[in-house]
Amino acid sequence: MEDMRRIDITAEEADAVRVDKALADRLPDMSRSFIAKLIDEGHVTVNGKPSSRSTVLKTGDKIVITLPQPVSPEAEPEDIPLDIVYEDSAVIVVNKPQGMVVHPAAGNTSGTLVNALLYHCGDSLSGINGVQRPGIVHRIDKGTSGLLMVAKTDEAHKRLAEQIKAHTFTREYEAVVIGRVKAADGTVNAPIGRHKIKRKQMAVTAVNSKPAVTHYHVLAYYDGYTHMRLRLETGRTHQIRVHMAYIGHPVAGDPVYSKRKIPGLKYQCLHAKKIGFIHPVSGEYMEFETELPKYFQKFLNSLRRVYGEGENPADF
Repeated sequence: MEDMRRIDITAEEADAVRVDKALADRLPDMSRSFIAKLIDEGHVTVNGKPSSRSTVLKTGDKIVITLPQPVSPEAEPEDIPLDIVYEDSAVIVVNKPQGMVVHPAAGNTSGTLVNALLYHCGDSLSGINGVQRPGIVHRIDKGTSGLLMVAKTDEAHKRLAEQIKAHTFTREYEAVVIGRVKAADGTVNAPIGRHKIKRKQMAVTAVNSKPAVTHYHVLAYYDGYTHMRLRLETGRTHQIRVHMAYIGHPVAGDPVYSKRKIPGLKYQCLHAKKIGFIHPVSGEYMEFETELPKYFQKFLNSLRRVYGEGENPADF
């Protein structure tokens, strides 16, 4: 029987860097801090020998990660209602409300999606991502609402993470952005990395960045705003928010990447409306879509009251 708590990797030419950086690139579902912890605690070997973070890989090196058995979660189960769109023994799809943090972190140790999942699922969550993020394969920001898939087994986690890495995981969003986006259809292809000064923010940069691609389609124009559908080809932190700000059209209400305060919007008007993936057990492609949440509909209705139904880009 395959050991789902062991990961074997053969280093490729692109991995000829420090082992901690190579693993962070190859295993996007694991946080950098978790990878560093695995290395420091002796759970990573290179060619059969314990690795340090600074070990530089060569093409063909054999890396083995032995994941420790998950310990009792530090996050406590909390009876928080979940909007469950789909659930079976391997995966659960939830519709996260705006304002909910996905997993516990400094300043947010309770009331998170993980707290709610621990109550709902008990021990039936993947342990790959450690005790603070059980089952979490990908994330959406606190201020972003919408669909998120969660792995209930380690095997499901690995297979879903592979789809994210291969860019075969469908992620479509809707957003209202500030200003009139000129092209009705377009692509933003600009690498994203940590902001060189504001370290809690991301930015389009050529330094220590990763490729980031966002495709968009305009749904309607209002005076001073554009309603858009966006599809992620990659999944970088804050990707849509950073890319829209980069092209001069920040997401309406964004408290970080926009300087304009908009009445009625506490967070960015951004909703993860559709996700699609190959089921990790059945191999069937599955796709889920939600209605726009109340805050989003309310904002659109406020624009319509002032500016009418909006202009359809197909009319131009």
